[in-house]
Amino acid sequence: MATLNVAGVTKRFGTTQVLHGIDLDVTDGEMIVIVGASGCGKSTLLRIVAGLETATTGSIRIEERDVTALEPAERDVAMVFQNYALYPHMTVFQNMAYGLKIRGRSPEDIRRRVAEAAGMLEIQHLLERRPRQLSGGQRQRVAMGRAIVRDPKLFLFDEPLSNLDAKLRVTMRAEIKRLQRRLGVTSLFVTHDQVEAMTLGDRLVVMHQGRAAQIATPMEIWSHPADTYVAGFIGSPSMNFLPGVMEAGAVRLETGLLLPVSAPLADGHKVTLGIRPEHLLIGNGGLTLAVELLEPLGGETVVHGKLDNGTTVVAKVPTGSVPGDTLGVILPLDKLHIFDAESGLRL
Repeated sequence: MATLNVAGVTKRFGTTQVLHGIDLDVTDGEMIVIVGASGCGKSTLLRIVAGLETATTGSIRIEERDVTALEPAERDVAMVFQNYALYPHMTVFQNMAYGLKIRGRSPEDIRRRVAEAAGMLEIQHLLERRPRQLSGGQRQRVAMGRAIVRDPKLFLFDEPLSNLDAKLRVTMRAEIKRLQRRLGVTSLFVTHDQVEAMTLGDRLVVMHQGRAAQIATPMEIWSHPADTYVAGFIGSPSMNFLPGVMEAGAVRLETGLLLPVSAPLADGHKVTLGIRPEHLLIGNGGLTLAVELLEPLGGETVVHGKLDNGTTVVAKVPTGSVPGDTLGVILPLDKLHIFDAESGLRL
C-alpha cells in the first residue's frame, strides 16, 4: 500500500496542451476515480502515473519516492487495461504468472500467488484455459488477477469495464469495489461513466479540458458542484439549467418567475439556476412545462419538455402523475444551485 502525490503535472503533444497543472494527493488505500468526457485528459494522466507517458512538467511521487523519471517496471504499479491485454497463446495460469516469472520469483511462490488470486476472483476452474475460451467478464477477472499477484503499491484501471455489457458492468463494478476494499491497495480508476464514478470512488477527480474541475467525494460533487460543467456531467438525467438575472436581491428567470434566491451580485448580473430533475415538484404556482416525451421507468417517469421561453427541462416524477400535455412544476428554493452565467462557477 502507498500514497500518491501528483504535483503540477502538465502534458503537451506538440502545440497541443492536454493537461494543465494537475495536483492530486491520494491517501493510503484510497480509491480515486478520474472521470470526464472523451478527450479531457484522464487516460493521459493515468498513463503518466504509470510511466507510459512522460509529463512535460511536474512530478509523481509514490510512497514519498520520486518516480517521475523511472520506467514503468521500476514504479511498482499494476495496470488493468480496457482491452485486457492478455497473451492469446498462454493459459490463464501462464498469463497471471508471467509478470512474476520475469521478476525471478520461485515456482512455489508463483503457484501460491496465482492460486490465492484465482480463489479470490473465483477463476480456479479457468487456469488451464486460453483467453479465446473465456467470456468478457472472465477475461477481465484474469486481467485483474494478473495485477493482484504482483502485490503492487498502486492499482491503475483504464476504463476496464467499457467492453462489457450493461448487466456485467454492474456485477464487475461491485466486484472491483469489494476487491479493492479487501486488498486495501491505493487505486486510480479512469472512466467516462459517471454512474461508475459515483459508485466506485472514495473521491472523484472530474476532468474538463485538461484540468481538474473538482476533486471531492461523490456526494459532495453531487450536492455542491463547483461549476456548471461538473453539475451537468454528474447526475442522471443531467441537471437542468435556467437562465436568469439578479433583480432586487432575487433572481428573475426568463419566464418571468421571480425567485427569492440571494447572491452577492448587483442587479442586472446574469446568473444560471440549476436544479436536478428529481428535485422538481409537481404543482401550480411555479413553471408550466409543455410535455414532449415520457420515459416510463416503472416506479417513476422521466418527463422531457419545454418552458414558455423554450428552455428544455427534464423532470423525474412518480409514475402516473403526469396529467396531460402540460405539467406544473415548482422549484424548491433549498434545492437550487446558483452559478455565474459568464464563468459558470458556483456562487
